[in-house]
Amino acid sequence: VQLQASGGGLVQTGESLKLSCVASGIIFSIGTVTWYRQAPGKERDLVASIAQYGSTNYVDSVNGRFTISRDNGKKTIWLQTNSLKPEDTAVYYCNADIWWKSGAAVHPGNFWGQGTQVTVSS
Repeated sequence: VQLQASGGGLVQTGESLKLSCVASGIIFSIGTVTWYRQAPGKERDLVASIAQYGSTNYVDSVNGRFTISRDNGKKTIWLQTNSLKPEDTAVYYCNADIWWKSGAAVHPGNFWGQGTQVTVSS
């Protein structure tokens, strides 16, 4: 099982980016998916999460600006980031609880994507 994060880039204050996280492998189902971010010299912090059937949570600093969504059939989770600010600059990582198949067995696991850089200039 792999998670591939993409969609980062360099933008100006107020602009938008749509980050994607795509799961691949022999997957039975995907549970909660969480986006985290890590700025230089800082801890990795939770940004937003979405449960298997769509309930969402956001950190206060992005509430109203970011939207997390998912398509279970496409095994894809998105993070729409609007009205970006310089303080949003970080590497963004996706993390997912995934049940994966091996033969007839189903196994639980937790997986991280490789990160995608978001840089917001003032």
